[in-house]
Amino acid sequence: MQQNVPLAPMTSLAVGGPAEQFYTCNSVESLQKILTETSDRQLWVLGYGANVLVSDAGLPGTTALVRGGNVTREDNTLIADAGIWWDHLVQYAITANLWGLEFMSAIPGGVGAAVVGNIAAYGQAVADSLAWVEVFDRTDGQVHRMQPDELGLSYRYSAFQTDAYKIYVILRAAFTLSPQPTKDLEYQSALDVAKASGIPLDTLMDRRRAILATREAAGSLWDYHSPETQMHTAGSFFRNPVVDDAAIERLAAFEENGRTADAVRKQNEIHGGVSKRASASHVLLAAGFQRGQTWGPVRLHPDHILKLENTGGATAQQIYDVAQEIVHTVKEKLGIDLVPEVRFLGKFEEH
Repeated sequence: MQQNVPLAPMTSLAVGGPAEQFYTCNSVESLQKILTETSDRQLWVLGYGANVLVSDAGLPGTTALVRGGNVTREDNTLIADAGIWWDHLVQYAITANLWGLEFMSAIPGGVGAAVVGNIAAYGQAVADSLAWVEVFDRTDGQVHRMQPDELGLSYRYSAFQTDAYKIYVILRAAFTLSPQPTKDLEYQSALDVAKASGIPLDTLMDRRRAILATREAAGSLWDYHSPETQMHTAGSFFRNPVVDDAAIERLAAFEENGRTADAVRKQNEIHGGVSKRASASHVLLAAGFQRGQTWGPVRLHPDHILKLENTGGATAQQIYDVAQEIVHTVKEKLGIDLVPEVRFLGKFEEH
């Protein structure tokens, strides 16, 4: 156990105060030990810090940094410890010639966080292949296995995001995959990149190459090994909202690649499950925000308007304030409720 450990270097946004008590857990066994020993303390579980905004005041109680572990295989099911880097699991699946995770290549974060957020990309989601989750119950110190239908899985959401499920800490997750292709790549931006790069889409490795090239073009590759050398964002800051038909028509006018309204609806459905789940990028543009717009050291990234970037020296409060300004402006101008995808940890001031 360490005390007053700075958390900013452990997050992709590079902001945040210290952890009061800090433990590093590199295995399920070490995580269970810490959970047992700190059952009476406030707990924060931090993985690779790619989708969180930690308060400048830091985190009271106990913070467990969960990184590392093992992946095992039982037939077509892969079982991964919560601390496994997500893309390591994807690469394991591809090496094993198992289909079902390849479109989610290079999403930053750990397996535990992937389940909590039900991550998704280019038409695949964790919910599509999740078989079960093993959790530690902080109320009784027992380990339970939970089935997907107990987790309330939906777009970018699981019950682990609710107060009722804060008693559970994910230890492992299992994914049942297929030795045959499960679906075609239909997301247009990825298809465009694959075509321009001459990448076929026949094999698992080809599809991974296409996804990596697409994410690179969008500035969405991040490596936790050297966070100080990379862009300081938490990826897409906001979830795509569900809107009515009239709003879909209005927002389609802010499509920057010349796609028709029908094409926009198709991409919305592939990316968010329903055709009325509008692109949050279109929402921000419609509300008057601009790529590269700045608030001191905080800006909307020039190439990806959904990324709030710390350009250097920003505080967590400054990033939080910009996010709240965007949410309120979108509501006032468009009547749309924009929900952050990034998790806020600790206390923030409301202005």
